Amino acid sequence: MAITKISDVIVPELFNKYVINRTMELSAFFQSGIVVNSPEFDTLASEAARTHNMPFFEDLQGESEATLEDVKMTPAKIGSNKDVSTTILRQKMWGSSNLAAALAGADPAKAIGDLVAAYWARDMQKELIAILTGVFGTIPAVSEPSKAVSEPSKAAETRMADHILDLTGGKTEAAKLIGASPFIDACQLLGDAQAQLSGVAMHSATKSYLKKLNLIQTERDSTSVEFDTYQGRRVTVDDGCPVTGDGVYTTYLFGNGAIAYGNGSPVGHVPTETDRDKQTGGGVDYLINRKAFILHPRGIAYTGAVRAHVETPLREELSNPVNWNPVYEPKQLRIVAIKHKIG
Repeated sequence: MAITKISDVIVPELFNKYVINRTMELSAFFQSGIVVNSPEFDTLASEAARTHNMPFFEDLQGESEATLEDVKMTPAKIGSNKDVSTTILRQKMWGSSNLAAALAGADPAKAIGDLVAAYWARDMQKELIAILTGVFGTIPAVSEPSKAVSEPSKAAETRMADHILDLTGGKTEAAKLIGASPFIDACQLLGDAQAQLSGVAMHSATKSYLKKLNLIQTERDSTSVEFDTYQGRRVTVDDGCPVTGDGVYTTYLFGNGAIAYGNGSPVGHVPTETDRDKQTGGGVDYLINRKAFILHPRGIAYTGAVRAHVETPLREELSNPVNWNPVYEPKQLRIVAIKHKIG
């Protein structure tokens, strides 16, 4: 009986498209509307440049003037700024032993595609959590070596502080717990723009705690797929959501499309290829899959202040707060973080 090889079932042109679409279908962040694929970002991710400037005009400011005879108007300035995103490059290789069960199935190409798509869905959620960790992180204070340690030359900075509800400073243990009232307070951080917050991402332990309080509702969409909501907002559960050693959890609120996604194919980028090592045992087949993509929190510019490689930022660099700086007006930033404990 002939042995099915990876190269026999993988047609790169078809496989790439299937994996891209299937990854978005499997990702809870895509399904909740938090992450939205944008043709604009597909184009940017295909550029040779690794960072992308996106200029925009700022909102017009100032008061209107009365219309009076013989009184000249005072011209106001139209301000501009720029958002900046970066392309992320990732790759993974699997040997035939990792895919043996899929190769033995009735439709090995689909089976392998599902495995690869599920892997990238999980991996991209890790990338997104790393980005959010950086966006809401605090840049440590810096002290000059020539000065006393007690006199920092630059104070600690949390650039998204006005989008963080920190319950951990509560006077009582009960005040540190997430619940219905603190959740409303977190939404209020966006003021009259809070209605655009449509989803919430939380650790599974946070969801379990809220479920014990009967605060999680299960709903069913038009295709009979069940999903959970909290105060009318769709719940996405990811254990990558930060939790510290002393039990402080971070829960995120999002607006639809708060994270832009682009899938690219820059010059020289080979998304899928197969290889074979003839010198190992009876030979080993390999499947190599690569991603060139953008995951960008809209309105929060990537600075690239700490970046070791020209090709791509590392995940730990994406989680560094010095690499992110908000440039949109506060109410236009559709992300809020809650730092809390659970009972």
